[in-house]
Amino acid sequence: MLDGNQLLSRISVNSKIFGGKPIIRGRRLAVEHVLDMLAAGDSPETILAGYDWLEIEDIRACLVYARRLVGHERVEPLLDDTGS
Repeated sequence: MLDGNQLLSRISVNSKIFGGKPIIRGRRLAVEHVLDMLAAGDSPETILAGYDWLEIEDIRACLVYARRLVGHERVEPLLDDTGS
């Protein structure tokens, strides 16, 4: 089984594909699209069936990528008009 860094090596950015959005193994499939499919309830098996070249490790790589992004995210609460 591949570790997180090995999985992330499957994600690349090419300014000529999807305006530089992260893509899977240099192909025309954006990480965002795979995450959208998962969020919509598609199973990994369904996603794999739609892309004959895609591997389960590619889907895992998308999840690792997303996890790393949100792991660095910080949300500050907004104050209302009363200052609280």
